[in-house]
Amino acid sequence: MRLIEGKKLSKHFGGLPAVDQVDFGLDRGEILGLIGPNGAGKTTLVNVITGVFPASSGQVLFKGEDITNTSPPKAVKLGIARTFQIVQPFPGMTVRENVAIGALFGKGSHGKDIKTAFRDAERWLEFVNLGQYKNAEVNEINISHRKRMDLAKTLAMEPELLMLDEVMAGLNTKDIEEMMTLVQQINRELEKTLLVIEHVMKALMGISHRVMVLHHGQKIAEDIPEKIVQDENVIKAYLGERYARQRAKTA
Repeated sequence: MRLIEGKKLSKHFGGLPAVDQVDFGLDRGEILGLIGPNGAGKTTLVNVITGVFPASSGQVLFKGEDITNTSPPKAVKLGIARTFQIVQPFPGMTVRENVAIGALFGKGSHGKDIKTAFRDAERWLEFVNLGQYKNAEVNEINISHRKRMDLAKTLAMEPELLMLDEVMAGLNTKDIEEMMTLVQQINRELEKTLLVIEHVMKALMGISHRVMVLHHGQKIAEDIPEKIVQDENVIKAYLGERYARQRAKTA
């Protein structure tokens, strides 16, 4: 049984399909990359999975249980956490306080007190190499550190499934490489299952076990990275001939 599975999942806005009859699934311990042009439906799919948007049709199964149209708080309690394209921290609070909120409202939060939540926050800040900034206010840290903080907050929720929405966007080459290593550590050392939306193709292809491609809300391909970059439909819809040639040279 797969950890999570979507069956013919659709989401329409005003009659227009943002996600159209998409089947997907993740096994435990897997990293699934999700790519596609802007407007392809990637974030909408995550929003439907987590209950931000109700599905227009189809099913979402988590550990075999139908969780279609669950609420975001319940999704978190079940063990599904996500980051956001644009980090929106709680202003006027420290980095540690922001992460502690994840610990207080996550899967393992029942009966957890503030002291324990702060201890959990410090643990996860150390894991993402942000411990030295724990007492800084969020407006004092840069975009790279904010993305790490957001990642620490989701880890503090103790998820089984972690969905990352463009955690590498806006980062420089060094920060991207460090984030790639961090994502792989989360997968291997913490044994987390991940769905990763990313436009930084070198990074996504380097960390994903499989890649799924959306275009106009529909799934047009799904395979291992090496085959995805050779798929004519994917090249035409998203990657482009230039990327495909460069990838072939370095393969």
